[in-house]
Amino acid sequence: MLTGKRLIMAVLMLLPLSAMADGDAKNGRALTNTCLGCHAIENYRTVYPMYKVPKLGGQNAAYIVAALKAYRDGGRPNKTMHAQAATLSDQEMADVAAYFASRFAN
Repeated sequence: MLTGKRLIMAVLMLLPLSAMADGDAKNGRALTNTCLGCHAIENYRTVYPMYKVPKLGGQNAAYIVAALKAYRDGGRPNKTMHAQAATLSDQEMADVAAYFASRFAN
């Protein structure tokens, strides 16, 4: 049985892409310079604490928006991501998400 985050992800994956792509990918690309420094590097790991940083190309837009809002609001504890997300409006989060969702994962 799916619960919690797995249930949310399953539901998000069933939504049509058009329902998730409310952002402007072109504007999102202009906002992602800082993001690409970590999220576009193959097998990148942070130094402290040590964890693998996920590549975001091809990721579900709704998931990215939800993650950014959780970082901004403190639901996901990560000081670096909180600092990044806190500077973005909801529309800018949607734009960033649309850009990453439009990119292929490889």
